[in-house]
Amino acid sequence: MTEVIFPPLMSGLAVTGREDPFHTACLQAAVGCDAGLVVYNLSPDSLRAAIVFAPEVPLQDALAMLPVCGVGFQNALGALAPPEVAVHLEWGGGLRINGAKCGQLRVAAGTKAPGEVPDWLVVGLSLPLWPKGDETGHTPDQTALYAEGCADVEAPRLLESWARHTLNWIARWDEEGVKPVHGEWRGLVHGMGEEITQNGQTGSFLGVDERFGMLLRHKGDTTLIPLTTLLEDL
Repeated sequence: MTEVIFPPLMSGLAVTGREDPFHTACLQAAVGCDAGLVVYNLSPDSLRAAIVFAPEVPLQDALAMLPVCGVGFQNALGALAPPEVAVHLEWGGGLRINGAKCGQLRVAAGTKAPGEVPDWLVVGLSLPLWPKGDETGHTPDQTALYAEGCADVEAPRLLESWARHTLNWIARWDEEGVKPVHGEWRGLVHGMGEEITQNGQTGSFLGVDERFGMLLRHKGDTTLIPLTTLLEDL
């Protein structure tokens, strides 16, 4: 396996086969591993990884790490891919490359209480490198990285770049607050101003509040969907 080198304050744990790095990272976090651990599984057709965080703020604020990791991914791929490749972020963690769905971010934490400081928080990334089948015409809204002109982007280098850019945005969030992350993320979000369905609710995606909660308008009423609704049960 090609060596993956992480920036200071981060460390790597490689897993192989069918082991899910997201679940492994959550288990490691629950037993008390250091923050900054990146668990990853690189296979010929996919890149899967997860970063462990040790928040010092309530969960409702710590969940900013989900959009932070999304911005980090966009910056990472943007630095390695051809300039014509467009990367956008769905509010719910979905990733889009050149308009088509390509991978997902997911999140879990040691608590689901918004006002409680979680013992740990994990953000996972899954990215298909090659399409599952030889024919992609049956699923035009689904794609894979190497089908979008990114065949020269090596998975280990993309993982390293994601870690570096995410760490940079964590530092900015820590020093400057949520405003710079908010501004960068808004320029990348997919579907703003369009009618979408989220958590079983359909409406016009107006934007987000200061904690990245989705503002959804339907028939004159505006609903707030907080990021806490994206937390996975383990």
